[in-house]
Amino acid sequence: MSDLLRNACTFLFVPATQPERLHKALASQADMVIADWEDAVAPADKAQAREALVAAVQTLSAAQRARLLVRINAAGSAWFDGDVQALARLVGQGMAGAVVPKSESPAQLAVIAEQAGAACALVALVETVAGIDALDALARAPQVQRLAFGHLDFQVDAGMQCDADEAELLPIRMALVMASRRAGMGQPVDGVTVETKDAARMEGDARRALRMGFGGKLCIHPAQVPLANGVFAPSAAEVAHAQAVVQAIQTAQGGVCVVGGKMVDAPVLQLAQRTLRRHAWAQQRS
Repeated sequence: MSDLLRNACTFLFVPATQPERLHKALASQADMVIADWEDAVAPADKAQAREALVAAVQTLSAAQRARLLVRINAAGSAWFDGDVQALARLVGQGMAGAVVPKSESPAQLAVIAEQAGAACALVALVETVAGIDALDALARAPQVQRLAFGHLDFQVDAGMQCDADEAELLPIRMALVMASRRAGMGQPVDGVTVETKDAARMEGDARRALRMGFGGKLCIHPAQVPLANGVFAPSAAEVAHAQAVVQAIQTAQGGVCVVGGKMVDAPVLQLAQRTLRRHAWAQQRS
């Protein structure tokens, strides 16, 4: 698994039919950019979207291509086969891989992996009850590097009517976190926040994702990217505490010690090390 995709915190969608926005998205602080062939593209424009992305990729540097994913159309749709063929070409030119909507079957993911080639990383977007039922199998499917939660489509499929805090979805979100951990893969990516002008809502959604064990968030507007990056990057106080914990454990030669009036043992050390890894990733982005 590439360090970039494993550690990525922000995934910014752009319509593939608007290549000028692709360059702006890649110039943002988004870790990964997702060119969209699915929801953002009308049926009559699907072929044009493929051609536009293929042309746009030619203008990108190798480093930019490595940050680019494409959301293909779902298996069983009229555009799936053409999308996978185009995906194979793009991956051959250095693009990272694909976001696969309505992921429900590891066999479908295996088909994409085989046809697009071994270099194609897959992000399985789980949006249905059937997808939740197959989480462990999806997480272990060939070349799947992250799970992502399409919570809006999931609510429709499950017949749910969630309140604003989406408390009804907590067990589903936790299921993605647990499946990712069992598979030894990167932490899952939480769904979008549709309120693009509500910074408080975006930050609140990102903080919930962080608390629950998600490692990133899907974004639909460039203004959401720095908000999410800020949440997933530890604060200066958190970094200082983590450094103090590591130093104290080293001084105690691995034994139990006290930092800030609280006992420090192996689990606390692991949390501190995780905080420092998150800090290092944020510093690398800067």
